[in-house]
Amino acid sequence: MTYTGLASLVILGDDLSRVNKNAIVSGLRALQLSDGSYKAMVDGSENDMRFVYCAAAISYILQDWKGMDIPLTLQYIRSSLSFDHAIGQGFYSESHGGLTFCAVATLYMMGRLESALDERQRRRLLRWCVFRQQNGFHGRPNKPEDTCYSYWVGATLKMLDAFHLIDSERNREFILSTQNLTFGGMARYPDPDTNPDPLHTYTGLGGLSLVGEEQLLPINPALNISVRATEHLHRLHQSWEKSKNSCDMNCKNITDD
Repeated sequence: MTYTGLASLVILGDDLSRVNKNAIVSGLRALQLSDGSYKAMVDGSENDMRFVYCAAAISYILQDWKGMDIPLTLQYIRSSLSFDHAIGQGFYSESHGGLTFCAVATLYMMGRLESALDERQRRRLLRWCVFRQQNGFHGRPNKPEDTCYSYWVGATLKMLDAFHLIDSERNREFILSTQNLTFGGMARYPDPDTNPDPLHTYTGLGGLSLVGEEQLLPINPALNISVRATEHLHRLHQSWEKSKNSCDMNCKNITDD
């Protein structure tokens, strides 16, 4: 909820001045476990790559990584590489398109994608992602195509600089086929008995943005917000850095006096 709350504020153009950043960072520290993963709540919950991604996105948005033991997180991600070269929920788990996105996006936001995974690992991971396309994408071998994976796997390929390897038109047609023409929205499958829902509508629009659909804003593949919202966030980062440098200079002058 913290990640989506912060992302929503950024999308709405908020300056995040009312956000208690120190409390959020302190809370993140309390949620990281000894294996490098994160849980969702202090009083106990599941722990896996989803919450690692949320912690990384929060840290990136706030430009404060003190809530994450980065070497421990990198160790957890590397240890979650499966036998087929993609990433699952944790050690020895089946590779999964959504969880692979979470791991790759975490490394991407850290600026550690190339240093954490060597060229051979990245190439094999890329191959696994490319082979998830039928018309749209599925999240695991021998599973049906599902609207959301057009975003999860598509965004992963975008971050790996390999999005050009997919058939964008086939993917676009699949996503559009999942629309409900009566009352709108997108479903998991192009099946009249499958109802649309907000999650698959959101990720379907994200998948369409990745393929360059007209009238949709370009999307940031790691943060899952528009490039326009990302530019607003980067302006905030610049203003925070400027304020910090000014404060540091003033403190130095006081000390020198």
